[in-house]
Amino acid sequence: MKILIGCETSGVMRRAFAARGHDVWSCDLLAAEDGSNRHIRGDVRDLLGDGWDLLAVMHPPCTRLCNSGVRWLHTPPPGRSLDDMWAELDEGVALFATCWQAPVPRVAVENPIMHKHARERMPTDLPKPQIVQPWWFGEQAFKATGFYLRGLPELTATERLTPPKATIEPERHRAWSAIHRASPGPDRWKIRSRTFEGIAEACADQWGGYAMDEIRSAA
Repeated sequence: MKILIGCETSGVMRRAFAARGHDVWSCDLLAAEDGSNRHIRGDVRDLLGDGWDLLAVMHPPCTRLCNSGVRWLHTPPPGRSLDDMWAELDEGVALFATCWQAPVPRVAVENPIMHKHARERMPTDLPKPQIVQPWWFGEQAFKATGFYLRGLPELTATERLTPPKATIEPERHRAWSAIHRASPGPDRWKIRSRTFEGIAEACADQWGGYAMDEIRSAA
């Protein structure tokens, strides 16, 4: 299949699909961390009409869309205005909606659970997201990840672990919460947005396999 992985610099999802023989490219405004020549540096929206079989947009800017950022729409951070915050919300919605409505038969857009202001601005056919956790796929970590899916099935857990409870195993629980506890700094966004290998493997196996079966059936 011809696959585009949008808004990804790590290459984790691109490499997972490539390992299964697909013609896959990643795209982001930033360069690929692994220096791959299968990475296009630019706006993903400029590529959506290039005949892809599957589009997975992994880390679209979501600061203004998700519940954790809704407070800034009422009390902006120092040096910013409410107009800035609402303008950034509209920009984030526009990017998300354009990817969701791309002329691609199979689409997955990753985003945390949205607050009501973002949701009411979204396309009316946007479904509720499937929320998955890394520990469903053999990763010792907490990070609720939402996938909005069109033409693709929900992911099935491949290696479901038993997460530690904070009251019983506080040290292990803190270790599993490393993503949320990442220290402030210039690379915090990169740490928090990176795709877990286990999730990428499941996406490549399950979405890739499902789409290939569809294509074979239509041939």
